[in-house]
Amino acid sequence: MRTLPIALALLAVSGFLNSASAGPPFATDDPQPTDTGHWEIYAFASGVHTPGETQGQTGIDLNYGGAKDLQLTLNLPLAFSGGTTGLGDIELAAKYRFLRQAPGTLRPDLAFFPRIYAATAPRRFGDGHSSLLLPIWAQKDFGPWSVFGGGGYQIHPGARGLNSWQSGAAVLYQATKPLAVGVELFHQTRDARDSQSLTQANLGVLYRLTEHWSLLGEAGPGLEHVRETGRYNVYVSLKADY
Repeated sequence: MRTLPIALALLAVSGFLNSASAGPPFATDDPQPTDTGHWEIYAFASGVHTPGETQGQTGIDLNYGGAKDLQLTLNLPLAFSGGTTGLGDIELAAKYRFLRQAPGTLRPDLAFFPRIYAATAPRRFGDGHSSLLLPIWAQKDFGPWSVFGGGGYQIHPGARGLNSWQSGAAVLYQATKPLAVGVELFHQTRDARDSQSLTQANLGVLYRLTEHWSLLGEAGPGLEHVRETGRYNVYVSLKADY
């Protein structure tokens, strides 16, 4: 979750499988929904390391192509910090692609991807208030290359909460048929009165194991306020698509 002008001006490098697509393992999302009637299921784990502590989440991220240009998403996380675990904030989202890119033109894919973070986590892992993210994501493909990014505004109520901006940008490249690598830049403004803004530069690797199974991973350093927001972060997942 992060600021539009900074991240959109700085593009990095990444890629994915046979056709260009984005989203996990990147924090930056993409406008391309799951194919109609198909599932994308991610068994994931992510973590952020600050001095003296590592915290993060593990769980299942479910995406379903509910209709043409419409993806329905449910994220069920289990949060951890130190030796403590507990339910995280469940995420509900719907991605709608309202513009399709046209070959031979600069017209991109565009999608609206509102996301609700339900206040299901105990106080150790949440602040007891639900929040709403309202982003727009864009993507343009150039042969084996793709550029995607965007961002939006998050409404975060409560005494501690602050409304915030997020943004991210990346460039995708299809290295080989099963293997893709890439980087992104991601930024988020403060989302709580006792928090700091964060910026991350991340490197991702994606490898298709079989027709329906893939391994995804990402890691990168924090670039600002790292004592509070993390010196580095890691994401890994096993993806099934049917």
